[in-house]
Amino acid sequence: MVICQHTLFTINTHSLIFSHLSQSNTNKTQRRSKFIMSTTGQIIRCKAAVCWEAGKPLVMEEVEVAPPQKHEVRIKILFTSLCHTDVYFWEAKGQTPLFPRIFGHEAGGIVESVGEGVTDLQPGDHVLPIFTGECGDCPHCHSEESNMCDLLRINTERGGMIHDGESRFSINGKPIYHFLGTSTFSEYTVVHSGQVAKINPEAPLDKVCIVSCGLSTGLGATLNVAKPKKGQSVAIFGLGAVGLAAAEGARIAGAGRIIGVDLNPKRFEEG
Repeated sequence: MVICQHTLFTINTHSLIFSHLSQSNTNKTQRRSKFIMSTTGQIIRCKAAVCWEAGKPLVMEEVEVAPPQKHEVRIKILFTSLCHTDVYFWEAKGQTPLFPRIFGHEAGGIVESVGEGVTDLQPGDHVLPIFTGECGDCPHCHSEESNMCDLLRINTERGGMIHDGESRFSINGKPIYHFLGTSTFSEYTVVHSGQVAKINPEAPLDKVCIVSCGLSTGLGATLNVAKPKKGQSVAIFGLGAVGLAAAEGARIAGAGRIIGVDLNPKRFEEG
């Protein structure tokens, strides 16, 4: 069993992130490689923000993260953002409550180890966990009009892994449920390999972590759903992260005019 004590959990009004206490840039890659090798196949003890009850403050706990099983990947989370979807399910509004749970789904990290059958990822890869995955085999995955994979489509009520229905998180033998198959409010998490996107290692993880939800949601809504024609006008209601990403999608599509609508005047000041 490996105990992880190298990161600090910090929170502000804009994001929720794990940041390194001490690690030089010059030998960062070398240190990560050594750490990855020393933890493969072992249970890792690390810090996670656990929600024990709906609407109650998250509690920093030491959790045990089991090794990845078949078609699973264990990821060392370096940065994670706070999305309103996390808040919605934390409040347990409009869905079946499932607690205790580790929330979080917008994140960036590094693959620590992989389970049986994983061939397209390896330790050291820079990745983004994604809540709507792709098995690569079902009709939806082969369709240009849908990404609702039969196996890995978004499921807010599933608290365990697809392979065996069990959670990879625990505290003193008590299972802590997953959220959206990602649970990034933990220094380490286990994710199905179909819910991992490998990215360029030069991409700054503290910036691109929002690509796994906010940016891709807005950009995809414009480019893949609305599909505006070149020269057309596009109106966007709500100018938060998703709305701004939708505006960028409209720009890429060649919209002639992009109209932003928001009831909050500060949105225009911030922009």
